[in-house]
Amino acid sequence: MNRGGVSSPRMSPCQTASMDAVVITGVGAVTPLGHDFSTIAEALLAGTSGVRQVDGGPYCREQRQFAAAIDAIPVPPGIDPATIPHLDRLGSMCLTPLAAALADAGIDASAAAAAGKRIGLVLGLGAEHLKGWEADFLSGGQRVFSPQQAPSLVHILAGILGINGPAVTAAAACASSGYALALGRRWVRAGLVDVCLAGGCDILSPTGFAAFYNLRALSRRGDAPAQASRPFDRDRDGFVIGEGGAFLVLERYSDALARGVQPRGELAGVGMSGDASHMVIPSPDPTQAARAIALALGDAGEAPEEVDYINAHAAGTPVGDVAEAAAIRLAFGTAAERVPVSSTKSMSGHLLSGAAAFEAIACLAAIDRQCLPPTINLDSPDDRCPLDHIPHIARKRSVRVTASNSFGFGGANLCLVIRRVA
Repeated sequence: MNRGGVSSPRMSPCQTASMDAVVITGVGAVTPLGHDFSTIAEALLAGTSGVRQVDGGPYCREQRQFAAAIDAIPVPPGIDPATIPHLDRLGSMCLTPLAAALADAGIDASAAAAAGKRIGLVLGLGAEHLKGWEADFLSGGQRVFSPQQAPSLVHILAGILGINGPAVTAAAACASSGYALALGRRWVRAGLVDVCLAGGCDILSPTGFAAFYNLRALSRRGDAPAQASRPFDRDRDGFVIGEGGAFLVLERYSDALARGVQPRGELAGVGMSGDASHMVIPSPDPTQAARAIALALGDAGEAPEEVDYINAHAAGTPVGDVAEAAAIRLAFGTAAERVPVSSTKSMSGHLLSGAAAFEAIACLAAIDRQCLPPTINLDSPDDRCPLDHIPHIARKRSVRVTASNSFGFGGANLCLVIRRVA
């Protein structure tokens, strides 16, 4: 039982997925660790860093900069490039993983729509989608909001893919793509759509570098970029900014079976809370962050003792990692002594609006490979974060239930429970 300060309602023993369970049947990603599920899984379990030196010229005053960057965005599968309208970098970073997720799930959106299936899209974004309008306006172009300009990005993408259902944008800072998954799951459970594409995306930008540098949130460890992202380490000095997009296809288990598709996992539980005590500093009281975790476990019907792995939000900030460790210990009680916890941001950097969806894929990789990704660069564990961090080397383990935390600036707390489909 949980002996912490936050209870998890409706806990039950191991259970098989019901026909109404919302399962994950497709995955698409463009990330610093690879652009398909297998490559990403192998990179995570090998402890590969996607952080490197980049030309800082396009982003900031420093010519030598480091980030978890993507050199080239792959062509979206199954789409004739000649039919794609002009997209900026953010749009392309979204379109390719969206198309890849549909292909991975074996779904042709246009054909499905013609057959009467309703497909929805929830896109987690930050402020980067405004960059095109901003650049045009500052250069003396059209008005910022002009009838001649294209509609919002989510509707452009829906049109390209042939999606006929609701399409909306979710914004919750670093938890944006997690909130997108939560909303997509709700749509599927409520019967509003048959299939939902959900996830998020972010790109490197001058505004991002400037904002996070001014907040003193970024690591300054430029002499060794691959060692700069150091979650839970005593010598951490901030996160490493990254870019990428990750999307999941959600549908009912019964529909997946009817299509002859074996799900990659079940999105079994969602928990959300808020504690906006400060715009960028986590609340010193872990109660609300722990509550999001407890609500997710309760929604999934799982006890803390049943969780085999936690993918931590931990980005490597001096205050944030300590706050999350306290929240995990409060939510899990005595189970926190034995549940393994790692931060894959040590390898991928922080994908910002795309982070939660990417880390959901990391949980699916742990389930698929029955192996837990490590926290690399953890040379000197911080005594204020007393958890089992899986330092340096992946760990073989039977994995059924995983939990993934996302704690966005402004107190946007989210936890997703992802488990193996029995």
